[in-house]
Amino acid sequence: MGVGVDEIIADVGRNWYIYLSMPLVAAVIGYFTKIVAIEMMFRPLEFRGIPPYLGWQGIVPRRAARMASIVCDTMTEKLISPEEIFDRLDAERVAKEIEKPLLDNIETITRQVATQFQPGLWESVPESVRRIIIGRVQRQAPFIVEHMMAAIKDDIDGVFDLKDMIVTNLVKDKALLNRIFKEAGHKEFAFIRYSGIYFGAIIGLFQAVAWALLKLPIIMPIAGGLTGWFTDWLALKMIFNPKRPTRYFGLFEWQGLFLKRHKEVAAAYGDLIAKEIITPHNIIEAVLTGPMSDKLFVMVQKEVQAVLDSQAGLVKPLLVFAVGSTRYQEMKRIVSGQVMAALPETMAYMEDYAEDAMDIRNILVTKMQELTPEEFEEILRPAFSQDEWILITVGAVLGFAVGEIQSYAVVHFSV
Repeated sequence: MGVGVDEIIADVGRNWYIYLSMPLVAAVIGYFTKIVAIEMMFRPLEFRGIPPYLGWQGIVPRRAARMASIVCDTMTEKLISPEEIFDRLDAERVAKEIEKPLLDNIETITRQVATQFQPGLWESVPESVRRIIIGRVQRQAPFIVEHMMAAIKDDIDGVFDLKDMIVTNLVKDKALLNRIFKEAGHKEFAFIRYSGIYFGAIIGLFQAVAWALLKLPIIMPIAGGLTGWFTDWLALKMIFNPKRPTRYFGLFEWQGLFLKRHKEVAAAYGDLIAKEIITPHNIIEAVLTGPMSDKLFVMVQKEVQAVLDSQAGLVKPLLVFAVGSTRYQEMKRIVSGQVMAALPETMAYMEDYAEDAMDIRNILVTKMQELTPEEFEEILRPAFSQDEWILITVGAVLGFAVGEIQSYAVVHFSV
């Protein structure tokens, strides 16, 4: 029921502290609901509650596989390719970087296998002959590495699955997946939090006017729910829209906050990906142990067996006679397997060189800065677009609940 102007003025004078509290409380509601919404995006990392529905897991961790796949698609389709990574490596330099550990491993493996297949035979061969055999194989080691590198480059898609490497690392480490979105959008998340204060206060002013005119307690929870819902929705819109700078009412210009920080985000994002995901260590591990490593093993086996056959000329007839042709072939296979097993430790010696040569960070930064606004948006947008309605709904529900409390206080403390 409406009231006169004099009554409104008198009521505001008597209950000024209540009217003052309305925009303040609405600002608090706006800020609080934004904090909760952001936390719900990333925490907890694992489901907490009673499965499958009574509980919560952060939206990003809960959809880790899909989020990681989207991040990966953006990188592999628009930013970097396996060919681009390996083309920057010089096979001769790689062989030199791992020369010492490789030579040490070859000597150890040769002695172990020879002893295993015919105890006493290797020891019965004069040391000078053993050194010649080992030396011959070791001299061929750099060429083995160069041949392997050439074979890998010729069939990079057959031995290295970049997408599998990226997705595997991100799904395995949900905290890292969170970091990618948090660090790429840290200023946007700060904007969301603080926008709740500003937008909430404005809605609180309308709430105060409505209370003065109508004196309906239901106004408080409705306004609280509206504050939580509208401020969440508007903040998300302002982050990604408009795509390009646009002037409104001839007074001010606005561009989606995330898109406006294109170059800044590209630098931070490229740095994080190069340090945590597309690293020499992860690449080498993916090549040696990933889903396509069997093909690499065939390459290694072929190279090692060819070298063994060509360099064991001095004692090959003796070895074949002593262990038999079948076991000699088995011995070559085991030598190849042991070389393969030693490769992860051996290849670790080239990581510093590979990091400089691949220059992943600068590739990513340069390519990201060349993306269109629509393409660039896809870097952060998935974190919001997945179950975005849940975040907005939570904001509305929390706002409504706080509004109910506020309504009770206004009714009971008004003079």
